[in-house]
Amino acid sequence: MRELSGKVAVVTGAASGIGRALALRLAAEGMTLMLADVEPSGLARTQAMAEGAKVLTQVTDVSDRAAVHHLADRTFGELGAVHLLCNNAGVFQGGHMWTRDPDDFAWLLGVNLWGVLHGIHAFVPRMIEQDTEGHIVNTVSISGLFAAPYSGAYSVTKYAAFAASQSLAQDLAMVGSKLKVTALCPGGVQTGINRSDRVRPADLSTSRTQDEGDSLKIIDGIVERGMDPATVAAIAVEAVREERFLVFTHPGYGEGLREQTEALLEGKLPPLPLYE
Repeated sequence: MRELSGKVAVVTGAASGIGRALALRLAAEGMTLMLADVEPSGLARTQAMAEGAKVLTQVTDVSDRAAVHHLADRTFGELGAVHLLCNNAGVFQGGHMWTRDPDDFAWLLGVNLWGVLHGIHAFVPRMIEQDTEGHIVNTVSISGLFAAPYSGAYSVTKYAAFAASQSLAQDLAMVGSKLKVTALCPGGVQTGINRSDRVRPADLSTSRTQDEGDSLKIIDGIVERGMDPATVAAIAVEAVREERFLVFTHPGYGEGLREQTEALLEGKLPPLPLYE
């Protein structure tokens, strides 16, 4: 989908980070936007920053199926179409696999996996019916390809989100759809992912463990040294125009994926790439 101007984009997780950067870049491209997030103040800020663009916002918990379907109903009802769907909302929970509470997994799966699945179910059938060029960008994370210590629960959700993205792309190709898919795999980016607890539902709260605190120290450093979200947004837009499926933000990940594949074929535990 090379021409973006005059078309409609939906971005979840748009109140900050990569979601905000995507919204601002797509606004600059001349797209009409529907922005969603659980943080109303952040959404309002993103809307104000997208000067000159038509922007609608809706507070939406992507883990809630009904909320995402309501978002889709409103978008198609008020804007008439959706050409670009960015399933971007995501949260992080660190710590060892054996210390993660079931509520940790429930929270992460709800946002990182079910958020993508709900987006697919609510938007893609109607995007197919439009019979126009279109694209779905799922913000997966490099943790959807490389499972690392201190982030097992997060990696579980992101591996699943990558599988959902690849299966979606294969299904669309099988039926001859004009829609394409990108699995966006960022590494270290200057976002609020290390402060995900600010949006954690009270009914899924848990007590912090020592290993969780250790993991946050690591991710704090990765975020602090990370890439500008605007650069990630530019990479994503280029991928949409070039119809690329797998997209890295950091050049070393391609070689890391080759090394991982070779190690797995030899039955070895793969080495980790640099996450920044």
